[in-house]
Amino acid sequence: MSPVLIRQHVESAPPGLLAEWLDTRGLAYEIDRSWLGAPLPDPADYAFVASLGHDRGAGDTHLPAVAAERELLARAVERDVPVLGLCYGGQVLAAVLGALVGPAPVPELGWREVATDDPGLVPPGPWLEWHYERFTTPPGATEIARTPEASQAFTLGPHLGVQFHPEATVDIVADWATADAEQLAALGIGDGAALLTSSHERRTAARGAAFRLFDAFLARADQSNQRLAS
Repeated sequence: MSPVLIRQHVESAPPGLLAEWLDTRGLAYEIDRSWLGAPLPDPADYAFVASLGHDRGAGDTHLPAVAAERELLARAVERDVPVLGLCYGGQVLAAVLGALVGPAPVPELGWREVATDDPGLVPPGPWLEWHYERFTTPPGATEIARTPEASQAFTLGPHLGVQFHPEATVDIVADWATADAEQLAALGIGDGAALLTSSHERRTAARGAAFRLFDAFLARADQSNQRLAS
C-alpha cells in the first residue's frame, strides 16, 4: 500500500491519535507541514490524504497556505484519492466540494457526543471539539452525524469530512485552550481547561472511537482504490 499523506498546518495541531493508529496498524505515512511552503505533493502518490486542524478558516484564501490546501484537496478529489478531513481539513474538503463554510453561531468547545446515522463509520463519541466555524453538507454528499449546533460528518464517495477532532488528545486541545484565552474570555469562559475535564475511562473511550473511525475510513478508501485499480 502507498503511504498516507498527513497535512499538518500548525505546530500545535499534530496528528496525535491518527499517527498512533497508523503506527499500530503498521501503515507508512508522511507528515507534510504546510506552513513551510514546500511544493504541493501529488495526492496520486498516496493511499489517502488526511488534512488536520488549523487556527485559520477554510475561507481565508488570501493566505497562501489556505489557498494551497484547497488546491491540494481539489486535486485529490479530482483524482479519486480518498480524503479524510478533520475539523479545518473537513471544512476545506467541504468548501472544495461546493459547500458553505462560515462562522458557527455557537462555538463547540470541549467534549461532545454526536447523533450519528452510521455508528460503524462515525461512533457517537465522546469527541473533542474546538472550532468557531462550521461547514454545511456539500451538494451530493450525505450528512451522517450532527449536533444541535452543527453538522459533524459527511461522506461523498471515499471522502469523509468531520467537524470534531478524532486525532486530538486532551493535552493537545489544552494547548489550544491556553492560546485562545482572550477569545474564550470574550465568550464568558474563564477556564478553557475546565471544558476538557475527563476521566481515564472517557479518554480511553475516545481513543477507541477514533481507532474505529480510522479503521472504517481506511476500509472505504481501500475499496475505492481497488475499484480504480481494476
